[in-house]
Amino acid sequence: MQETLHFSSSSTTPIPFHNPNFPSISRPKQLHLPPNSSSKPPTISLPKPPSIKSPENETPPIISPQPAGTPQLQEMLLYLDSLGVDSFYCLHSHPPLISTPLSQIKSTVDFLFSLGLTTQDLRRIFPMCPELLTSSTTEIIIPATTFLLREALVKAADLRYVIHRRPRLLTCSVDRQLRPTLYFLQGTIGIENVGKWAPLLSCSVESKFIPRIEYLQKLGFSYRDTITMFRKFPSLFCYSIKENFEPKFDYFVVEMGRELKELVAFPQYFSFSLENRIKPRHRMCVDKGVCLALPTMLKLSEAKFRERLEVCCSSSAPPLS
Repeated sequence: MQETLHFSSSSTTPIPFHNPNFPSISRPKQLHLPPNSSSKPPTISLPKPPSIKSPENETPPIISPQPAGTPQLQEMLLYLDSLGVDSFYCLHSHPPLISTPLSQIKSTVDFLFSLGLTTQDLRRIFPMCPELLTSSTTEIIIPATTFLLREALVKAADLRYVIHRRPRLLTCSVDRQLRPTLYFLQGTIGIENVGKWAPLLSCSVESKFIPRIEYLQKLGFSYRDTITMFRKFPSLFCYSIKENFEPKFDYFVVEMGRELKELVAFPQYFSFSLENRIKPRHRMCVDKGVCLALPTMLKLSEAKFRERLEVCCSSSAPPLS
């Protein structure tokens, strides 16, 4: 099974967050403030959220209700609930949401709707990236969207799927994050159609890209061959060194006895499951005394792979193809 990046319009149900101390959105009356019994304005006491770090504020802010009218927090929770968004999960994973004006949240929702996203999309992307709810629409989200369309050249028809896959893109600074990463992928790696790999733009060059390039060089690949591998298959930047590169490379060298140039030609090797695809197919080739090129061994369906093995076994000199 491949592990490559694909844009998908399918929705993933957000993980529900249950806290018995929070009032149920289905019974909003429990959120009504008690009548004032003193001259001091009432406050809402909420249970302390779990220890989840937030880039803006690691300590949950104290909620101060509006002096008149419906409390801001209640309005915000009810609004997100009307969209089917898990508001309590978003609240606990990103505490600054508590003090975000409802008008700002509505502005973000309206803008996302204008891009073609649906309510079902919002139910997925807000729990994935609750920072979207607290990011300024005019100062952050719209500039990021404009960058994706005009500079990264993401097709307008694909924008919804890009956001659905990686909503964090819309919370990134254009100057500090998106544009430098674009220049690295275009200039250093030589990827022409960066828009096809737009989710990579939210990744850090220093902490994600460079360590993977250096690791492949330590394995014996030249710098030129390493860059070639990433240019051919940019999804390599998303794979774990410990969980993917190390075990698959060890098996490739020790058990399969293959040469590095084969990985330079077919870096997609790292996208296949070691246990479910690479090992069983290699063992079948060994049992049959057949040596197949990596693309032929791994890309074919199970039926076509077995058929190719039989063809090779029936010939006097099976080709490496």
